[in-house]
Amino acid sequence: MDKKQLSVIELVGGMTLLLLGRKLEGLLIFGKGVYDLEKIYKAEHPELEPGFDKRWEKAIEFYEDTHKDKTNRVLHMVGIPLILGGAIGLLANKPYKSKWLFSGGLFAFGWLLNIIGHSRYEKNKPAFFDDPLSFVAGPVWDIKQLINNQKNKNEEIILEHSNN
Repeated sequence: MDKKQLSVIELVGGMTLLLLGRKLEGLLIFGKGVYDLEKIYKAEHPELEPGFDKRWEKAIEFYEDTHKDKTNRVLHMVGIPLILGGAIGLLANKPYKSKWLFSGGLFAFGWLLNIIGHSRYEKNKPAFFDDPLSFVAGPVWDIKQLINNQKNKNEEIILEHSNN
């Protein structure tokens, strides 16, 4: 097993520990996995200019390139908020109480939607396997998509009313 695979296992293992109520251990192991994947990413991309702006630009480009299928995008636009909300609930609530269990269900269902999107529609692995910044780039990209979709709908409505 190479270091990248081990880092992905740490990352997924951290999320699993969070689902098992082991908050601190889960966050630490998840963080280590993300940190190690980022080190590997930078080593694999020596052309990358220093600074966050270029790194962020590369992460958004990569995320867009790995999320082209419309159904996968829709599944992510539903799944990612469920994952984020579920993670917050898992961290904020006492393990194995009703709110915590509900949050765990949201978290797991959100991941299920994303996995279905990649395995059945996109036919690729989740972006974080190759770029750990996708954990942040994904939600930001999805929010931008929702804003742009709403903006386009508003423009269509304005055009429709101005033509009448």
